[in-house]
Amino acid sequence: MKSICVFCGSSSGVGVNHLLAAQRLGKLIAKDDLTLIYGGGNIGIMGELANSVLKYNGKVIGVIPENLVAREAALKDVTELKIVKSMHERKALMSVLSDGFITMSGGIGTLEEFFEIWTWAQLGIHSKPIGLLNIDNYYTKLTTFIEESVRSGFVKNENLDMIIIDNDPGSLIQKMKGFKPVFVTKWIDTDDI
Repeated sequence: MKSICVFCGSSSGVGVNHLLAAQRLGKLIAKDDLTLIYGGGNIGIMGELANSVLKYNGKVIGVIPENLVAREAALKDVTELKIVKSMHERKALMSVLSDGFITMSGGIGTLEEFFEIWTWAQLGIHSKPIGLLNIDNYYTKLTTFIEESVRSGFVKNENLDMIIIDNDPGSLIQKMKGFKPVFVTKWIDTDDI
């Protein structure tokens, strides 16, 4: 794993634990010599994470749609900022550039990114590790719901097993590094973007 995509909020959330987790994750990404692929913003958890990676001399690639450059205050100091036309292009390019995915705390957009990348794994579009960083039990009710979906027969157990869940950034990265895909996939071609 050489690069990791992190989906996270453009808001900071309540309290400081989500921001502290972003700082810690950013430091670990830089120290592990991983490249951060993220949404390109300079606000909320997104900005905290990217600035932490940069603080520890890590490499950061931001991917942001042109209509969000001003709204999410694109971070200009990143190693590379890729401005794309749409949210669809953003997610596809982030997927191509990444060897794994972590979902941190966030809102509707973050949840959508998590579910889409998980769906792509289920469909065999990629076989990269998917991590869910559960700070302050933020995702506990979601994982409980997904477990209920398995029990109800709407989600297969092997699809649930695709998600690596942890409340510690360092432990999550280590588990993701040890991830072994269970099937061969059709990778997204950059020509499809």
